[in-house]
Amino acid sequence: MTTALITHADCLAHVTPPGHPEQVARLDAVLSALDGLDLIRVAAPFAAESDLLRVHPQRHIQAVREAAPDEGWRPLDADTFMSAGTLSAAWRAAGAVVRGVDMVLGGEAANAFAAVRPPGHHAERETPMGFCFFGSVAIGAKAALDHHGLARVAVVDFDVHHGNGTQDLLEEDPRVLFCSTHQMPLFPGTGAADETGGHDNVVNVPLRDGTGGAAFRAAMEAHVFPKVEAFRPELILVSAGFDAHAADPLAGLMLQEADFAWVTHRLCDLADALCGGKLVSALEGGYDLDALGRSARAHLEVLMERGK
Repeated sequence: MTTALITHADCLAHVTPPGHPEQVARLDAVLSALDGLDLIRVAAPFAAESDLLRVHPQRHIQAVREAAPDEGWRPLDADTFMSAGTLSAAWRAAGAVVRGVDMVLGGEAANAFAAVRPPGHHAERETPMGFCFFGSVAIGAKAALDHHGLARVAVVDFDVHHGNGTQDLLEEDPRVLFCSTHQMPLFPGTGAADETGGHDNVVNVPLRDGTGGAAFRAAMEAHVFPKVEAFRPELILVSAGFDAHAADPLAGLMLQEADFAWVTHRLCDLADALCGGKLVSALEGGYDLDALGRSARAHLEVLMERGK
């Protein structure tokens, strides 16, 4: 077995206004950086509506459908825009994570990476925000629990922004552990250390502006990894945001590609020890194109190495 790369051209059809950081070129940069790697390449399917309904009510799904324009852009808030291609892209982004879960739990791949956009970790139960429409990783977690019958799933989010949507969608489910490292203060303003979930199943690790790799690694070792180990998940899901890179224009953490490779290795260590290596990762943020491509490749090279 090896690593599955799950993506779709529809994710390039979600077009944002000129100058918007969540742009088509982001996915182009990731896919170009992964070109030539020996991956199982899979077309992302549309998520089933039943999968979305595990975390979002029908009225949210319908509201997103009805907001889709025939042409141009429609703003849902100051940062979150829909184009004619957005709806298909968002449904495939969620479908990619579910497909990754199916492949890894079904033995078709050792691990998987969903190279998709729009991202998902800011989408709350009934609120699209922060460039996000559906909570793709949360949807994947619920599919693993409800469809595959797992008892425990851990989600680790190392995007520079707090995964408020993922937390909102999962924090009342004792079968899920959600852990997030993120810069604070920063959008969306959530993610304080005292936000611990309905069942002590949320771990938030705020990092100060200017935090570098050594402090990030120490925080992971002190706060996130022990909690994951104690939870003993049967699957680890990763919200892989690469906007904590020092070159990223939207935030102020100072990570490098080596830090993303390190955290990927450590998450694979936990997956090997706890759940037979079962790990599914999904692209979230990352807005400097060169840094994004290099960081995604570093992440995938580790997944491939560990998935052999």
